[in-house]
Amino acid sequence: MGFILSKVIGPLATPSNLVVLALLLGGLLALTRWRRLGRRLLGAGVVAVLLIMVLPIGAWLTVPLESRFAAPATLPARVDGIVVLGGGVTESQKPVLGGAQLNEAADRLAALVILARRYPAARIVYSGGNATLAGGAREADTVAALLGEMGIDASRIVFEREARTTYENAVRTKALMTPQPGETWLLVTSAMHMPRAVGVFRRQGWAPIPLPVDFATAGELNVVALADSLAAALGAIDRAGHEWVGLVAYRLFGYSDSLFPGPIQ
Repeated sequence: MGFILSKVIGPLATPSNLVVLALLLGGLLALTRWRRLGRRLLGAGVVAVLLIMVLPIGAWLTVPLESRFAAPATLPARVDGIVVLGGGVTESQKPVLGGAQLNEAADRLAALVILARRYPAARIVYSGGNATLAGGAREADTVAALLGEMGIDASRIVFEREARTTYENAVRTKALMTPQPGETWLLVTSAMHMPRAVGVFRRQGWAPIPLPVDFATAGELNVVALADSLAAALGAIDRAGHEWVGLVAYRLFGYSDSLFPGPIQ
């Protein structure tokens, strides 16, 4: 149910869609007897666009997420297992090398390769199914094929190919790998996504060491920063907004152990 709701309600709560909707609805209402409401919506949409262009709202939303879990200064000498959450590649619909396209979260895949070499005895699991309502190719299968094309031995990697959400990542990965008390595991995902991921894994009684990658900001909060483009500014807000909405939703559904998971004191 949570997966279906996220796909149906998610687009309605996306900031960029809300801005476009306000401008579109305002323009239409301005031509009717509700023209006053239409003008107000148009005005609100225009003000929103101006603020998004001038203020680093995306960074304001992103920095708290990315700074919640700092990357370890030093990695453990011994690691029993590594969990890498999917999201870094998409199956290519065109003939490209490797059969996959890397996206903005591809650092997760790079971390998998680096950690696999650093910890040759560690168990590794890559968790990623198909996160669309239509279904189709599983991301884990795409990654397995890509690693093979890169000359990397994927035989030691367990590919969990059914998970469609972060919640399912945690549930299915734990059932598949059965981590034992006292073992040291690493959890790899994008820094922005790490708070939600940690909360879900802890809810499942599993507390791997967070290893955030794919940082979108430098951790600085500026008062004013003119955006390179409206599309880039809206994209940053959409990505961060998705995580904040996800944190609230996961807490309401009981998927996470807290509203804004943080380091264990």
